[in-house]
Amino acid sequence: MDSTRSSLEKSSSYFSPSERLCAVLKGIIETVIFNFLGCFNFHRLPPKPHYSFNDLDRIASTTLFSVNEVEALLDLFKKLSSSIVDDGLLHREELRLALLRTPASKNLFLDRIFDLFDEKKNGAVDFEEFAHALNIFHPRASLEDKIDFAFRLYDLRETGYIEREEVRQMLNAIILESDLQLSEEYLEAIIDKTFADADIDEDGKINREEWKAFVVQNPTLLKHMTLPSLTDITTAFPSFIFSTEVDD
Repeated sequence: MDSTRSSLEKSSSYFSPSERLCAVLKGIIETVIFNFLGCFNFHRLPPKPHYSFNDLDRIASTTLFSVNEVEALLDLFKKLSSSIVDDGLLHREELRLALLRTPASKNLFLDRIFDLFDEKKNGAVDFEEFAHALNIFHPRASLEDKIDFAFRLYDLRETGYIEREEVRQMLNAIILESDLQLSEEYLEAIIDKTFADADIDEDGKINREEWKAFVVQNPTLLKHMTLPSLTDITTAFPSFIFSTEVDD
């Protein structure tokens, strides 16, 4: 044992200090590269989901879109979902980029829309989630669905109620986007009026039934819940007609 240690010490003495330093650096660099490659392989993008005719037909059967329109929506989805990460999923930053022209600008209203699109709550929206969410904005979608979506939009904390602070946050976000100039007093007056009309049991929050009654009396609250162009996607986006491969 001593002889082995002696021979190792003797052989190591043949290396100069600079050579020993190079050997140590080489080992460190190899370790870093190995770990980097390991991370790269670990985070490698999964294969993008493929949608067959049966998938498109199934999605059409659960929405108000025709199969051709679902395929046109898929074409639109592919363009949106590949703007930053081409993984077949729509990420929050890609939705911001599409609507705000920048992936960095935070917008409470837009972020809340994304959260509701993200049915699986996994931080990304797949095509089926995208089609289901847009279906709510279809002119022929039921009033119940639109009322429910709008309620969840304002229910920021997902408590099943709309509270004053949530209304204030959403109004501030809308005002900021529209470049309106409203005083704090005027903003509070709007919130006071809203709760005076909607909060029937006067418990300081608006439940689903109260919200429904309030919206029925004030239908303009849902005017942004309908996109007329969704009645015929292939007409609204003519370029899709030439790429469609499905016949109704």
